[in-house]
Amino acid sequence: MDQDHLGFGTKAIHGGQEPDPAFGAVMPPVYLTSTYAQTRPGEHKGYEYSRTHNPTRSALERNLASIENGRFGLAFSSGLAAIDAIVRLLAPGDEVVSTNDLYGGTYRLFTKIFERYGIKFTFVDLTTEGELEAAITERTRMVWVETPSNPMMRITDIQAVAALKKERDFLLVVDNTFATPCLQRPLEFGADIVMHSATKYLGGHSDVVLGAAVVRSEELHEQLAFNQNSAGGTPGPLDSYLVLRGIKTLHLRMDRHCASAMNIAQWLEAHPKVDLVHYPGLKSHKGHEIAGRQMAQFGGMLSFTLKSDRQDDAFSLISSLKIFTLAESLGGVESLCEHPASMTHASIPAEERAKVGLGDSLIRLSVGIEDEKDLIADLEQGLSLI
Repeated sequence: MDQDHLGFGTKAIHGGQEPDPAFGAVMPPVYLTSTYAQTRPGEHKGYEYSRTHNPTRSALERNLASIENGRFGLAFSSGLAAIDAIVRLLAPGDEVVSTNDLYGGTYRLFTKIFERYGIKFTFVDLTTEGELEAAITERTRMVWVETPSNPMMRITDIQAVAALKKERDFLLVVDNTFATPCLQRPLEFGADIVMHSATKYLGGHSDVVLGAAVVRSEELHEQLAFNQNSAGGTPGPLDSYLVLRGIKTLHLRMDRHCASAMNIAQWLEAHPKVDLVHYPGLKSHKGHEIAGRQMAQFGGMLSFTLKSDRQDDAFSLISSLKIFTLAESLGGVESLCEHPASMTHASIPAEERAKVGLGDSLIRLSVGIEDEKDLIADLEQGLSLI
């Protein structure tokens, strides 16, 4: 089947997939095996050891490539394992320019692990014109983008960064976890590598940890596949199966996530106890126009600050919610709330958090697919307590 011109929902269900040749199974089987029989040394049916390849993982990787409109997909044991394999493309002395508002685990990996091996990281506001260009040096080999960013929901113009790449010759990597390929496909805007924590929206049910990367370049694929196999950060077949199953309903879930998040953001913006709401779907958002150009919808993630800047008030609110679960992670069918400064972004020094506005009253919401009226009622009762 020629899948190049199929709609997203069709690709999510059928992309890279054919019925299993053994018995015609519609869903790819879970191949729980570590090794494979060979007829002669080096002669096999395409699989020899499951760290290198596994049929269930291969099915997921083909599907990932399809939904991102890439050529090659790679699955990893976590989003951080995917980031690790990508940064291993670099060498000591190379430099990376990254957004200064990004997931705390990414910041920790950059600064606590890779800086020890001679790779330099510079963090700038990629949404401010001129900052990226000023930060790039002759040693810059990679620009790392999160858009929307975590947790401030900042929007970076992917196409504008890609245009600069043509002049300065660096790899453009986009963390597409928040938007998903349902809403945004960075490769189409000129990115070289798109990565995901598939733990989040792609899996969609808070029951699996997995990472992904997608590329169009055969050379990049070969390099990343070498890192994937050599370092061994690969997912098991059951995890691969769970993410593949999750992707099949991604487009349906994202419609609900986006619709509810938009209405909740508008409700919060009008609430007397709320100071700022960070959601790209709001016209008040600095990146609203760019998001409208590069995203199909505005996503299911938002953050907001209280007019009270007391951390205790933020704690009281999120601890009192009944439907929103106080927990790290995001992108599941259930709604989650968290306090970035003390949870997901605690590994970022306080002075660095302050530079991007990540204060003690900032609350991040992952809006699930429950009834919207119940979610708003839950937030209302929580806000009434502070």
